Amino acid sequence: MMGKKQNCINRIKRAISLSNSGHFFSWLLVVLAFCSLTTLAAQAITSISQSYKTEDNLSIGSIVSLKVGTSDEVVAATSKTADAILGVVINNGSSILSLENQDGNNIQVATSELVPVLVSDINGEIKEGDPITASPIKGVGMKATNNTKVIGVAHTDPTNSEAVQSYTASDGNQKTVKLGQVSVLINVTYYYKEPDKTIIPAALQNIANAMAGKTVETLPIIISLIIFIVTIVVVVSIIYSMIRSSIISVGRNPLSQSAIYRDLIQLSALVLIILAAGMIAVYLVLTRM
Repeated sequence: MMGKKQNCINRIKRAISLSNSGHFFSWLLVVLAFCSLTTLAAQAITSISQSYKTEDNLSIGSIVSLKVGTSDEVVAATSKTADAILGVVINNGSSILSLENQDGNNIQVATSELVPVLVSDINGEIKEGDPITASPIKGVGMKATNNTKVIGVAHTDPTNSEAVQSYTASDGNQKTVKLGQVSVLINVTYYYKEPDKTIIPAALQNIANAMAGKTVETLPIIISLIIFIVTIVVVVSIIYSMIRSSIISVGRNPLSQSAIYRDLIQLSALVLIILAAGMIAVYLVLTRM
């Protein structure tokens, strides 16, 4: 922006230097037109904002979400309110057109501008091109790493990232993160993380995740699959031998049915024990590894 202003100044000086010639006024008109178009192009990015009521003390650059059950009131966005993300708080008068609401404590919210946004490194260091979403810290963004609603995409690397702040993580522990600012082109949308490339089929991965209650790595799934296959092979072998021996025994001695039934019950109990042991082993591998 400063470079464009300096360019305009240089052109005006050139027009003044030509004041002794007959081309002064025509050259000055061209310069003024050029400067006006340059200024409008620079301001086109910050064109429209809207006023919203709020009860929070919000800093410039804070991410806000619509308050539940309202259409004209916002709150500082957090991970829990990410689905209602609306925009970013900006200075009053920094946009060409602003829609005012005279009721209550009002702030200007940008919903389609290139503006500085407060961010943290909770999900890792932010780089240009990273999607930005709400974080556990009120009004502060972070890099989106899972499927969620985002405020936009970072256009620069963070600046002023020396400030630190503590917050309570989902596990209840206190953690310290760095805070900074990053320019973001506001474009509220949903971000869908591309699935990691793996040899595990998606259906099997989903079953493992559901059993463990978390995302399971590839190695525990492979080990669990081996345990499961071995368990099934052992169980099928026992059932096959049990049925085969029972048929042969009944054929040779029809009067031995009571003894055969007793053996079947014992072998059935053994099969259930093997199955239970196999499932417990699979569960422990998925949850502990």
